Amino acid sequence: MNLPSILMTIVKTLKEEGARALLVGGAVRDMVMGREVKDYDVEVYGLEHLEELEAILSAFGSVNQVGKSFGIVKLKVAQEEFDFSFPRKEQKTGKGHRGFSVSVNGSLSFKEAAKRRDFTINAMGYDIISGEILDPFGGLQDIQYGVLRHIEDETFVEDPLRVYRAVQFSARFGFKVADETAKLCKEMIETGMLEELPKERVFEEWKKLLLKAPKPSVGFELMREWGITEHYFPELHALVDCPQDPKWHPEGDVWVHTMMSIDAMASILREQGAESREEKQKLKLLFAVLCHDFGKPLTTTIEFENGETIQWDPSQRLTLNAERFARVRAISHEKAGIEPTKNFMYRLTNEHDFIESIFPLVEHHLKPSQFYAQGAKAGAIRRLATKVNIEELVLVAAADYFGRGELKEQGEGRREYPAGKWLLARAEELKVKEKPMEPFLLGRDLIALGMEPSARFKKILDEVYQLQMDGVIESKEEALTYVKEQYFI
Repeated sequence: MNLPSILMTIVKTLKEEGARALLVGGAVRDMVMGREVKDYDVEVYGLEHLEELEAILSAFGSVNQVGKSFGIVKLKVAQEEFDFSFPRKEQKTGKGHRGFSVSVNGSLSFKEAAKRRDFTINAMGYDIISGEILDPFGGLQDIQYGVLRHIEDETFVEDPLRVYRAVQFSARFGFKVADETAKLCKEMIETGMLEELPKERVFEEWKKLLLKAPKPSVGFELMREWGITEHYFPELHALVDCPQDPKWHPEGDVWVHTMMSIDAMASILREQGAESREEKQKLKLLFAVLCHDFGKPLTTTIEFENGETIQWDPSQRLTLNAERFARVRAISHEKAGIEPTKNFMYRLTNEHDFIESIFPLVEHHLKPSQFYAQGAKAGAIRRLATKVNIEELVLVAAADYFGRGELKEQGEGRREYPAGKWLLARAEELKVKEKPMEPFLLGRDLIALGMEPSARFKKILDEVYQLQMDGVIESKEEALTYVKEQYFI
């Protein structure tokens, strides 16, 4: 394993002081799985007091004691940061992630210390000096067979967030959740243990699922199967069994389509490269796709062969016979999806601006295909750019388009969304692909014409901007002339 040279120097110094340093946690897991190791967590055995560790580390860089109560010391050396810790035991004393008593003890055995961890694959240690892998709970075998298994019931249930960690790890690594682990997770959900979790912690696990899993749908299917969606995210669960017209959606119900779409979005972002977009923008696009059809359960109507038409009701999902459907429609579902998207997102986070940024992508996700079919004019495209980022919208619409049965076998890099390609080209030509066109006139221009500021300004400026978007007014000079002719007679 290639470790930073400074870390090797520190570990050798610790050994000279009678201490044994083990790399622990996700770093060992990733090393064994052949993945890039980004964070180095080192557990130090054989010292009596944390102050001894701090004194040794301070010779190498800046020591931060922010996690001292947990036996954790952060060391920053130049641009690199490492977490050093003492072995510890944790015992649940109350609700929440702070409801633990922590016992720090440098003389614990590795097995005793590792027992507090969630899964066997995260409970391995790596002796940096000898190269030995310590594996007291069979993590190596579980990695070999692709199994995600908890260590023991008693410690696992102490932090209900581990249910969400199981979801995202399974999706990220393609591991099957062990039967006994899945059973325990279901019991924790059914008994309401997840209710104590603050949304901020849950959101972090959702972000890992969406950003790191090749197919996020794997995690969402676990949430559905275990009862998370039914108990905690009704807007998402409402998609299950909600019918769609097979002419346009041969893949099945809205849930199936959404799962295929979210995987398509993850694939698109992966094709673009890890550095192509900031994390926040990726999350916005992924959540927009996840929420894009939230309005369908509210607007879906079913026309039967006998001429009868009914409004879709989730309580009917077990009694309706899809073979009798003549037509399924969800008129204006894009607009209807805003409210459930809002409710859903606020269950996960209070980041208001982030949540608001998702709404336009949900509301207008059909526009690229509609505009392409209609041959939309320049004015319509310019107006769309005032409501939503067209480049982002095309990505969401593309994921929606690819989330259909007939496209699932095309594979990455071989897909094409004609409507998106057309709209991007037109938006580029009109210079509105990433932002709306700048107005020719502002309030100061009207003042320069000798007008007194008033409520009329907004009306005049809006009027001129509409003509500008329609191409009737093509320059600032024409805009000024128009105002003079219309308002200075």
